[in-house]
Amino acid sequence: MKKRNTTLSIRIPVLITLVGGMLLQMACRKGLLDQDPTTEILISQYWKTEADATYALMGVYASIRPCFDRDYYFDGQGEYVRDRSGTNSATNNNLRLGDAYNNGNYNPTGYGGSFDKMFRYLYGGVNRTNYVIDNVSNMLQTADASSVANLENIIGEARLLRALCYFKLISMWGDVPFLSHTVSSDVDEANIEIGDVARMPIGQVKDSILSDLTYAYNKLPAPSPNVALGRMAKTAALALRGKVNLYWGSWKKRGWPELEGFTQDVTEATAAFTAAAADFKSVSNDFGLTLYKGGEPGDIDALGKADKLPNYYYLFTPKANGDPENLLYFTHGGTGTSQGEELMRDFAGRSHEGSQCWVGPRFEIADRYQLLTTGDFAPKLVGLNPTNTADARTRVNSAVNPASYANRDYRCKSTIEWDYEMSVGMVSLQSTGMCPFIYKTWGTNVNIGGVNYITYNTDGSNSGYVFRKFVRNYAGQGRSDGDFAWPVIRLADVYLMYAEAVNEITNGAPTADAVDLVNRVRHRGNLPPLSAAKTTGYDNFFNAIEQERIVELIGEGQRSFDLRRWRAIESRWVGPGNAAGVWRYDTWGTQAQRYFQNTSFREYQQDYIFKIPQSERDRNPNLTQNVPWR
Repeated sequence: MKKRNTTLSIRIPVLITLVGGMLLQMACRKGLLDQDPTTEILISQYWKTEADATYALMGVYASIRPCFDRDYYFDGQGEYVRDRSGTNSATNNNLRLGDAYNNGNYNPTGYGGSFDKMFRYLYGGVNRTNYVIDNVSNMLQTADASSVANLENIIGEARLLRALCYFKLISMWGDVPFLSHTVSSDVDEANIEIGDVARMPIGQVKDSILSDLTYAYNKLPAPSPNVALGRMAKTAALALRGKVNLYWGSWKKRGWPELEGFTQDVTEATAAFTAAAADFKSVSNDFGLTLYKGGEPGDIDALGKADKLPNYYYLFTPKANGDPENLLYFTHGGTGTSQGEELMRDFAGRSHEGSQCWVGPRFEIADRYQLLTTGDFAPKLVGLNPTNTADARTRVNSAVNPASYANRDYRCKSTIEWDYEMSVGMVSLQSTGMCPFIYKTWGTNVNIGGVNYITYNTDGSNSGYVFRKFVRNYAGQGRSDGDFAWPVIRLADVYLMYAEAVNEITNGAPTADAVDLVNRVRHRGNLPPLSAAKTTGYDNFFNAIEQERIVELIGEGQRSFDLRRWRAIESRWVGPGNAAGVWRYDTWGTQAQRYFQNTSFREYQQDYIFKIPQSERDRNPNLTQNVPWR
């Protein structure tokens, strides 16, 4: 029989013996979950104890984390974040070697054909989870009664992680190959085993995902201080199960015409929304969870100061590691572990440990932050060039007048910096003192209020803003040595998804608890509750929910997935064939970038579904291609 060399069997790190790469990957978790791995273990001696099973599970976490912990790049496919690496990320030194995000396109359009590595790495994660599930299931057959609960918990975590991988796969590619068991460790046998695997219809994959999450929910412990940092609890399974059903409801309601054979079904959509709402409600009500710091806004410093920042800012620093708001997350080791997160490198500038500012806020995000006084939008900011407009720094609603940002949603100051906002500069792990951001100054000496400063040095901003969110305001760690636990699902997201599901079920007559949860999210920004007009009618409440999703979840990798499941790309930008396209501006009123100019209908289709990697199809004749990419 002819043996095919398939990517799914060879190029993903799945067919590895215990003495080889499997345990080497496990070693990456040392110090995170109190494991003490070694590579000096023989296969014949393995899979004997609960410690062996736990040890292997840590390898799963290590291999899957790089498929999720930089999802903020995906926000570049939306309207409010610019990822300047774009399609050139392979040549820029901003991605870890071999990272799943490498080579991806993170522009608002034309991005669906360049995620081959993500496809392969997600399947690597799937096979690692299968490896643990299969072997621990075998252990259960002869395990002592005292070990059963812990072994089932380990299987539950592995099945949750498998579900997470498959959910991203179907969210991007629709129908995908489905592997439910460990592929053979013999390369030739593996090639035969999966060389002809066809794509499974998305509905069947979805059902398997839900089955995994139900098992995980039944076996995992409730959240408590006894659950180790980085380990999953029942609430993670419930929240993810609710999200899968919410997405399924969105697809079934609005359709997915780019996915061949997919049909709309309003009845099925309603059932999915109902199931999602039930899970989100349970997460919100049944486990005693609250938003970070009780959802209170906290303190805020004066404009141009950063000694006191709102609680929302600290939610995205290691201060919040282990907080109950973070339901599903991946831990990082920090300095000296070779497993730190790279948030500083990606979000900060040269004056902050030589960071590179690959990800920045667009000018348009500032107008989304509502006023504390009215709870509604302020007049739109006007871009003015301070070098040729004498009153640019003082004119009302000028984007370069710091006073224009007063009395806004606390999440504004927590998330972005505008001219004359401060953060702590850092060099060689030492503080250089407060560093003011002033657009287009690039490390210039300035005097502000009689004090000399060196301005924020970054060549990464073309909007007039930089991110404060995710940027540490203290020294002591390098740009790639952070120890923040990256959140995949937060409680605030669950609140907003619950409100969305209820809005779908009630057709714009939301229940009081749905409105209350949206208002809880707003309260952390110190905003007043929604007015009655914004909670009456489907479109009004949907718009209020979308508004909160934009400002609450910016930079967390949610926006582009929302736009696709809502079929909203055209309505948030322009339709096909528009000759003008859409310009994005900066705070000086300058045209920065233009998108969707004369974009064809086919390219819009390609933005709604990703291309099955051609390299996979070359090796497997049964892997069909998505319609817009044929």
